[in-house]
Amino acid sequence: MIRTEEMLLNVGPQHPSTHGVFRLVIKIDGEIITEAKPVIGYLHRGTEKLAEDLQYTQIIPYTDRLDYLSAMTNNYVLCHAVETMMDLEIPERAEYLRVIAMELGRVASHLVWWGTFLLDIGAVSPFLYAFREREMIINMLNELSGARLTFNYMRVGGVKWDAPEGWIEKVGEFIPYMREQLKGYHQLVTGNEIFLNRVKGVGTYTKEDALNYSLSGANLRCTGVKWDLRKDEPYSIYDRFNFDVPVQKGGDAWARYQVRLAELEESLKILEQAVEQFPHEGEIIAKVPKIVKVPKGEAFVRIESPRGEIGCYIASDGKKEPYRLKFRRPSFYNLQILPKLLEGENIANLIAILGAIDIVLGEVDG
Repeated sequence: MIRTEEMLLNVGPQHPSTHGVFRLVIKIDGEIITEAKPVIGYLHRGTEKLAEDLQYTQIIPYTDRLDYLSAMTNNYVLCHAVETMMDLEIPERAEYLRVIAMELGRVASHLVWWGTFLLDIGAVSPFLYAFREREMIINMLNELSGARLTFNYMRVGGVKWDAPEGWIEKVGEFIPYMREQLKGYHQLVTGNEIFLNRVKGVGTYTKEDALNYSLSGANLRCTGVKWDLRKDEPYSIYDRFNFDVPVQKGGDAWARYQVRLAELEESLKILEQAVEQFPHEGEIIAKVPKIVKVPKGEAFVRIESPRGEIGCYIASDGKKEPYRLKFRRPSFYNLQILPKLLEGENIANLIAILGAIDIVLGEVDG
């Protein structure tokens, strides 16, 4: 009879596959995980509390540091909340620039996920290809905003500055190139027998589990729930674009992979239409006072980030700083299901399950 002894292991925060300072304390019996406890907070900066002493425009750079792979989306959700409370009308040209910036950011974010997820489970080449394409997007966003990661491009009422000459055309040229690369991604990985054995049937949960744990984004749509705020509760100018909401019903790591790869195609569709419709004249920011003061009251807005629903709640007492600010961070909520997924699972599948969730620690810790 084989006898095993229960062992306590720390996976992270130094482990490269935890994608940041994330600690996972697991108990194992042989190679089977009996208990998993996520330990977070190593990256906590107190963003929401700091915001109470900052003017609204000063808060925008702090949002870049939350989900640092999707800074444009974070910029937008804060500005959108302020604009909702001020009842601002945003110039059309500014809205198109915002959507193009956010969808480029979504593609770049999914590329990072794809490359690092494959790297986690043993494939090096996809990581190199993903970062090659991401570099092209980062260069374009650098031309637009002046930064490569923490873009700080959105402003209350519009955007910081206009796109440089020829920039929209450059985005248009990138779209067919990226579509061609996606075909190569599928040839390299999607049908690979070793990869399929690592992800099919791994980390499975039901639609009911997803809803009970407040999962969103691909982590929800992989269970057959067709819900995307860009389509179901359109904001900005998303109601002008024709695109689909990819879903799968498997609820496993393979389904989450398929949803995200399909979402890349849909983002390219949105970008293509936005480039075609882009107004070549017009203002890039509404008439907003230099010091923004939000009327007394409160508001909550939510949008679709690459990782799911990100929300922003603002309570205002009429001053130039918010009385209270709170973000609904999708990575934090999506991470909640991890202990349930790991219990009774083989330790070899731990990294594949964690990677398929797609968390960004800056957003988990806030």
